[in-house]
This record gives sequence, C-alpha cells and structure tokens, in this order.
Amino acid sequence: MLVDEIRKQYKEAEPIFVNDLKTDDISRPALTQQLGTLCRNHVIEKFDNGIYYIPKKSRLQNSVGPSADTIARYKYVTDGKTVKGFYSGYTFANQLGITTQVPARVEIVSNNTSAIVREVVIGKQRFIVRKPAVKINADNVYVLQLLDILKDFDKYSEESYESAGEKVREFIKSHGIRKEDIDRYIRKYPASVFRYYYELEMKNVFT
Repeated sequence: MLVDEIRKQYKEAEPIFVNDLKTDDISRPALTQQLGTLCRNHVIEKFDNGIYYIPKKSRLQNSVGPSADTIARYKYVTDGKTVKGFYSGYTFANQLGITTQVPARVEIVSNNTSAIVREVVIGKQRFIVRKPAVKINADNVYVLQLLDILKDFDKYSEESYESAGEKVREFIKSHGIRKEDIDRYIRKYPASVFRYYYELEMKNVFT
C-alpha cells in the first residue's frame, strides 16, 4: 500500500516530493487520488503543490511539518543521502563568518535547476537558486562552494584580508580540501578567483 511505502521511505515532518516517490506500480492519476485520500484522512498533509509530509505532533498536539528552509535544503542542497548543492553568496558568507549580513533570500547553487539563476518561492519564503559551474557531488561540494564565493569575495566580506583569509584557510583545513582539488576546478571559474586565492594566502595551507 502507498501509505506503507511512504512510512518506510520518510520520517515525520520530512518533506515528501511526489516526483521522488518510488511507486512504479501506481499511475500518476492514481497516485494523485491516493495522496488526496491520505490527506483527507490526515495521514499526510500537503505543504504545497507536489510536496507532502507525515505530520508530527507537538507537545501542544498541533500538527508540525517541515519549514520552507527544510524543503529547500532537501530539494536543492541535500536530503541526507545525495548531495545536490550548497549555500552560496551572503548566505554562505554569513556561515563562514566573514559577514554579519543575513540575506532576505537564501542563496543556493544546485544541480536541481536548469536555469542559470531563478527565484523560487517555497511557502512564503523566497530563494535564489543558481546552476553550478561544475556538477556538484559529495566529493567536490566544499571545493566548489569555496571557489564560488571567491568569485566576488570583496562583495561578501566585511573582514580584513588577514581575518577573512584565516577563516577561509580554516574552512579548507576543516573539510580536508587539497591543492589538487583546487587545481582541478579553479579554471572553471573567473580570473578573480585566482586573485583572491593568492591575496588570501590560501596556498599557505598546502605548504
């Protein structure tokens, strides 16, 4: 039964994307009908078109579902199994600690978009999703995330080069990024990346 498959594949309050449901033996019209029945019986809840979840009861017995941020992370960044993208721009700069700015729209670079850049609305929240220069996977995600922010580093950083460079070098060390990893992908990015690579003394990490 569909409900058994859903409970087997998903946890409570975890986003369920219809396109990802493994239901080879059910036609799309039949799937839509069955999902509607499960919603009416409150077995699952609908977050938005094509997105459902198994409701989780809070301490106040209210039905709790995934946030817009969680939906975006599962769809564009990672579902915990497959790496699809990474946070970028001011979003990543804030995580890296080189800016205190908190962007109104979370920025993401993801394999899961065909557009060079587009705005996505999830719930009431807006996200900017960009196509990557190189296909992202678990092995290269941190290298590409670093090279991506180096494209416009001065735009995002509020820190001195000395302070920002230290945080960048710490990121490199903490994620085990090697010089050969940088060399493999850096030519896919603008010349500004080379400049920041040397001005931030990133090469010192590998010596």
